[in-house]
Amino acid sequence: MTDCQLYLVTPESLDPTQFAPLLARALDAGPVAAVQLRLKDVPDDTIRRAIDVLRPTAHERDVAFILNDRPDLARDTGCDGAHVGMDDMSVEEARRMLGDDLQLGVSCYDSRDMAMHAGEGGADYIAFGAFFPSPSKETSVRAGTDLLAWWSTMMELPVVAIGGITPENCGPLVHAGADFLAVISAVWSHPDGPDAGVRAMNAAMDRASDAID
Repeated sequence: MTDCQLYLVTPESLDPTQFAPLLARALDAGPVAAVQLRLKDVPDDTIRRAIDVLRPTAHERDVAFILNDRPDLARDTGCDGAHVGMDDMSVEEARRMLGDDLQLGVSCYDSRDMAMHAGEGGADYIAFGAFFPSPSKETSVRAGTDLLAWWSTMMELPVVAIGGITPENCGPLVHAGADFLAVISAVWSHPDGPDAGVRAMNAAMDRASDAID
C-alpha cells in the first residue's frame, strides 16, 4: 500500500444529521487519515452542533477530526486540531490557541516561503494547492508537482496536496511525494456514493505507489 494517505474535507454546507451516515460510509470504505470539517459563513452554534454530531463518527474509527479556520473552537470542542490559511491568522496565533497537544495544519498555496514560515511557527503539516481546477473552491493559485517534490525532498514536515484531486489525476502527486491527498468532490460527489469515492481514491493511490516501486 502507498504511504500517501487520504484526507477528507467536508462540503462547506451540510446538515450534520443527514451527513453523519454518509461520513460513516466513507470512513468504513477504506483507510482515511483525517476528516476536516469545513463550514463557511455559519454561526458558531452551527459549527459546534456539527462537531458534536460528526466528531464521534470519526473518533469511533480512529480518524483524526480537524476543524477548518477556528483553532479556538477546535480546542474547546474536543477536535484533534485545526487547519488555517496563512491569510486567516498567523501560525503563531493559531498555535497559541491550540496549545501544544493539538494538530495544526496550514494552507501555504504555492509559496515555499509561507511553508517554511509555517513550519518554523509550529505547524504539524502544511498544504499546497490548488493542483487542479476544483469544483469546490475557485482559486487563481496553481501549485506544481515540482513544489511537492522539493518539499518532500528537503523537509520532514508532512505535506498535503489539495485542489481538484481525483483518482484519474492523483498519480503525479503521489509520485512527487505528497503525504496526504485532500479531496472533497471526488468522494462526496461520487455517483455511486462516498464509499465508492474512498475506494476509488485509495485504489488509485495504491496503483501510483506501486508504479514508484
